[in-house]
Amino acid sequence: MRIAFIGQQDFGKVALEAFVARGDTITGVFCKPEKPGEKPDALCAAAKALGLPVFQFDKLTSIEAEQAMLELNADIGVMAYVLQFVPQSLVNIPKHGTIQYHPSLLPKYRGPSSINWPIARGDTVTGLSIFRPTDGLDEGPVILQKSCPIGPNDTLGDVYFNALFPMGVAALLEAADLVVSGQHHEVAQDESLASYEGWFRAEESKINWANHVDQVYDLIRACNPAPGAWTVLADTKVYLYECRKHPTPRMGEVQGKPGAISKITDTSIFINTQGGRIEVIKLKPEGGKKISGAEFAQAFNLHTA
Repeated sequence: MRIAFIGQQDFGKVALEAFVARGDTITGVFCKPEKPGEKPDALCAAAKALGLPVFQFDKLTSIEAEQAMLELNADIGVMAYVLQFVPQSLVNIPKHGTIQYHPSLLPKYRGPSSINWPIARGDTVTGLSIFRPTDGLDEGPVILQKSCPIGPNDTLGDVYFNALFPMGVAALLEAADLVVSGQHHEVAQDESLASYEGWFRAEESKINWANHVDQVYDLIRACNPAPGAWTVLADTKVYLYECRKHPTPRMGEVQGKPGAISKITDTSIFINTQGGRIEVIKLKPEGGKKISGAEFAQAFNLHTA
């Protein structure tokens, strides 16, 4: 099949390479333009290395972008990790329209940080959707979905790289085949079940030690490896990565205030929360490198409360 590809970053790169590897014809690749001094996008670099036509428009709503898509004469458009707004006038141009990947079980968790939020909320299942893009954010009819578990200790990195990334590439291939062969079914999203979540940034990733130990631990998992759940220790902003939670079975077993350091070991530090403690094994001071909790305690002269 002839494919017009729209995307960016490593997911877009691997998806593009998967279509190429099985013999599909990529008629053109749309990537966002790099800002001055910005590292070349992985998808853009891969497309250029393959000798494919690459288009980098500031806005995909432009007449120039529409004309470029028309000239590609594609059977189907494929959107793989797209942050630019792509209008209906563009996605409807390929003969069989366009399909898009989204890493959640739509209509839940529409929006740009759809992998972080279910982990932070303590969900035990997430997944991916391949759907028809519309002018509404992640609102189009769904073509197929795949689910995967979120383990009790899984991080954002675990869920994405071990499940949603490889599953997503395979699902794009499967959905493209279904659409071009006319064997697909489109199911409208149930708006009564829809939820939208914005970016998971600094404010969302700040730790509130007064929260329950489960909530704190889920937040840390949801931010590992990015953007990093953060707190302030010894007047220093630090990002927490490898951690363990230690719930207390009975009320009153954790001594001291939430956020206080209750224990320092040869490898880690323990911080009080409601209903337990968080053992911090790896953290990173702002502007520094990842170090063990014990190394941080020694370097910043930490003591138990």
